[in-house]
Amino acid sequence: MPVALLALTAGAFGIGTTEFVIMGLLLQVSADLQVSISAAGLLISGYALGVAVGAPLLTIATRRLPRKTVLLGLMAIFTLGNIACAMAGSYELLMAARVVTSLAHGTFFGVGSVVATGLVPAERRASAIAVMFTGLTAATLLGVPAGAWLGLHFGWRSTFWAVALIGVAAFTVLALFVPRGRADAAPSALRDELAVLARPQVLLGLAMTVLGFAGVFAVFTYIQPLLTRVTGVPEAAVSPILLLFGGGLAVGNLLGGRLADRALMPSLLGSLVALAAVLGAMQWLIPTPWSAVVFVLLLGIAAFATVAPLQLRVLDKAAGAGQNLASSLNIAAFNLGNALGAWVGGVVIERGPGLQALGWVAALLTLAGLAISLWSRALDRRLPVAAATACA
Repeated sequence: MPVALLALTAGAFGIGTTEFVIMGLLLQVSADLQVSISAAGLLISGYALGVAVGAPLLTIATRRLPRKTVLLGLMAIFTLGNIACAMAGSYELLMAARVVTSLAHGTFFGVGSVVATGLVPAERRASAIAVMFTGLTAATLLGVPAGAWLGLHFGWRSTFWAVALIGVAAFTVLALFVPRGRADAAPSALRDELAVLARPQVLLGLAMTVLGFAGVFAVFTYIQPLLTRVTGVPEAAVSPILLLFGGGLAVGNLLGGRLADRALMPSLLGSLVALAAVLGAMQWLIPTPWSAVVFVLLLGIAAFATVAPLQLRVLDKAAGAGQNLASSLNIAAFNLGNALGAWVGGVVIERGPGLQALGWVAALLTLAGLAISLWSRALDRRLPVAAATACA
């Protein structure tokens, strides 16, 4: 893999850390800022919605800039946003700082995915996306447990100061190793970028991403209270268990990329089926410590096995001038799924049957994404038939 691709991975690590780290700090943030756990969980939804809004807007606004310049500017926004999070004196200010930080996320991964696929041969595109998204898995494997440990021992604000330092390091690596010439491309017309939104298969791809991935965050957003209040493990054990989740993400991410390079739609459908099955099994696995550990590992593998197939599906259906926008929109779709999942999970906890019911509700969300995937595959099969009939 090119060094430039590893530089993109470093940027992904920084951004992934700030997205996920709050999940290991929910109890500390809720206690310090005097809000409920579900309100603290909305800090994840606020971040995700910021990604959903910022991704298309920033991608369109920066389409005429060199891609390396865009990536560096986004990393600067990310760093300043984390400094603001560390200094926030109230829940409202922390939410605002999280939203500002999130604006960099979607466009970074959207533009970065396009750059990554251009750095490797055509048959390695899904693997290139998976390598870049390894930064996210490393963030979960290393960044989230480390952030949870820092928050437990030095306060949650220390975690955001540490993430800001990661942002400075990622900015430096990107500046040194992403070559301007290979990363840049001729700017496209706004009309050509927006035309991709008229393609039904692109819209279906975005919908399957939102619903398919929402199930992950309906559970993972509340993993700390699940482990401490349902499983009964001490708070100090949450960080080591999250290490297993991160390891599962790394395995699932690379596995999903490798399988998608071989057969895209079968791997996409299979990964969604596996994810729904793992989520549905939560209520039987979460009550005891050892089975809960197995569940967390399997959830990590199943969750990120979907990422490369979902991203490549949208890129394939958006081939042409609209790839930048479509790629960023699919990152926004992942985060819209995150926001939807976190919100649904909060409703289940506050107004529904409670923490233990999160698994089957999450499985239903993922199954809805699977249904859309099957619909999209059926359209793929009809189009060649329609084209052959027209020619005849």
